Formats: sequence, structure tokens, C-alpha cells
Amino acid sequence: MTVTVRSFAKINLGLRIGAARDDGFHELLTVYQTIGLHDVIRVSVGRGSGIEIQCDDPRVPKDESNTCFRIAERAMRAWRAKGRVVIEIEKRLPVQGGLGGASANAVATLLGLERALKKTLPAAERFRIAAEVGSDLPLFLVGGTVLGVGRGEQVYPLPDLPVMACVVVTPRVGVSTPKAFAEWDRLCGAGSCGAGTPAREAASLLPSLEESVEQKPAELRSARTGEGARPHISNAHIRSSHTSIPKLTLSRASDRMNELGRGLSAWLSGLYSSAPSDLARGGRAENPLLWLVRAGIENDFEQVVFPEYPELSRGKRALLRAGAKYASLSGSGSTLYGLFASRAAAGQAAARLRKQGWAAQATATLTRRAYWKRIVG
Repeated sequence: MTVTVRSFAKINLGLRIGAARDDGFHELLTVYQTIGLHDVIRVSVGRGSGIEIQCDDPRVPKDESNTCFRIAERAMRAWRAKGRVVIEIEKRLPVQGGLGGASANAVATLLGLERALKKTLPAAERFRIAAEVGSDLPLFLVGGTVLGVGRGEQVYPLPDLPVMACVVVTPRVGVSTPKAFAEWDRLCGAGSCGAGTPAREAASLLPSLEESVEQKPAELRSARTGEGARPHISNAHIRSSHTSIPKLTLSRASDRMNELGRGLSAWLSGLYSSAPSDLARGGRAENPLLWLVRAGIENDFEQVVFPEYPELSRGKRALLRAGAKYASLSGSGSTLYGLFASRAAAGQAAARLRKQGWAAQATATLTRRAYWKRIVG
């Protein structure tokens, strides 16, 4: 039996890069948001052994370096299952685009394997395996609007934002995430990053975020993987009874992390306090795009990626000229997105940008419910 799974993309609503950790990763703070663009993953298990990756895109690796290969290998080992796993990847998302395509592909593979084998991993095991394969994977086990901390793998489901129209622009260049981090470290080592953020203005990150999310504690659910373990979220826990959030922990939070924390706190608390009943129904109170603009939420990677790839800076400006209320690089790029006040405005902007030579697509954000409803089909 072949199982087909949609592999939805994400964008980052702000991204702060913190201190380098002993394990070589950086502390991160971001809000992930799933959107309607997707790849398609087809998974089958037959007689024999091994894992085969099929994909027409030559840029997609077909060996053990592929995230789909790695997660399938770990899942089969966890189940002690036998069989030949064939994973077909139909790429519609850009490679090295900052939309989490490879990570989403891996999670879709895991979900497809569960259905093909009629086996289910415990929630804690799902998240452990996902985090081992890559930092972005756990968010795709949640969907919707998700707070990411640690190296991005510690995820907390936030109350879903109202559906927002957006336009995704895919430049011709690809950005290497490791190289982007290396350039960030080079600039930070020279003292060039974080200018204009004096320590005396930095507020405490964790209390400000906790105050925001605890206004609606019933909507922020989490599960611990054991005593002292990091908190993770599963779809099963999202559907289960309400629980309170464990305290966020973020080691060596920098002033720049605190700055985004204050912005996120103001943005989220404004959204939640303005019309929580409307948000719960998926309706609109004041346009959430305005809160993004007021909070000044930015993606740190723009500081190092835009000078290296001027085309990306031009793409952001083109989105704003086309009417985007907020525009940003997603992840380390190269994909850019703009958020628009309506689907009609997004459609018109995408058409205008295509006439200017940009590869632009109109889409919309996906709530958690819509994400899980549409993921298998």
C-alpha cells in the first residue's frame, strides 16, 4: 500500500539568533507558522530490505544524508520492523529555501510510514527521533502557530493566529544555513551584530513571554518526555485535555534574544487580549499584521544574507511595494514572504510580482486544525 502525505511548508515570524552553544548550535527564538504550500510524499513498504529515495529533482540527495532516509531508518529500528521502504518525493517547494521543506518531508515520511505499517510511535519517541534528525522537524509534528526555542527543536503550540493571506517569493539563489550561521558568527566576533541594543534596555525574555502565553493557559498545551526532559508537543496532546505550560528555559539568553522576546510578548498579548473569543473561532479582530509591524519583529539572518545576496533585499522591497503589510526572509532564506490584508490583495500582488520577473505564489497560513485535516489525502 502506498500512503500519500502532504508536506506543508513553514515561515518564520521573527527569528533571533542567540549565543553559540557547547554543541555547536545556537540558541534561537522564533515563531513558526505553517502555510498552504507543500511537497507531496508517497511512502510504501514491501518485501525486502533497505530504504530507497525517489525524486526527479537532482538537488535532492537520495542516500543516507536525506532527512527522509534518516527518519525512516530510525523509525523502522524503533518498531523493529522489516521491509523495503520506498519514499517518493514530489518537490514543489524550493531546495535550501528557508521553508523547512526537507524537514517537513521527513515528518511526512514518518506519518506515512505509520499508516503504511499500521504502527504508531509514542509521542515522546516521535519527538525524540524528529529532533535527532533536524532542528526544524518537531514543529511539523505540531503545525499552526508554534513557538520555537533551544536550537528550534523545543516547540510550544501557541493559540492559532487568524488565517493570513501571504505571497511567497522564491529567488533563484539558494542559501546554505551552515554558511549563514558562520557569517553571523564572523560578524558577531567582530562586534558588528546587535548594534543599537544596549544591555540596559534588555528585559527578561522568559517572564515577558510567560505573561503573554499564560493569559490563555488553556490553549497552550505541552507534554513532558520524562522527569527533567525538555517539553514537546504531539498531535495527540493537542487534541487532549488542557494542561498548563511548563516553564520555558533558555540558557544564556542574549540581549538580542530579549529584544525579540519583548516584541513577541507585546504582539502576542495584544492579539490575545484584544479579542480572544474571535481568535478562538478563527475570526479577525484587529488585523494581526499591524501587531507584527508595531512589534518590530525581524529575522536576524537578513543582516548576513542580504549583503551576500542583494537579490533577496530587492525581493523584500518588491513585496513591500506590492502592498505587503509585513515582509521578511524565512529562516536563513532564500525564500521571502509578505503578509497581506486579504486574499484578493495577495493574489493581485503575486500577479504583479510575476510580471516583474519574480517567482511568486499566493497562499495563506494554515491553522493547526487545517494542517492536520489536510496533511493526509
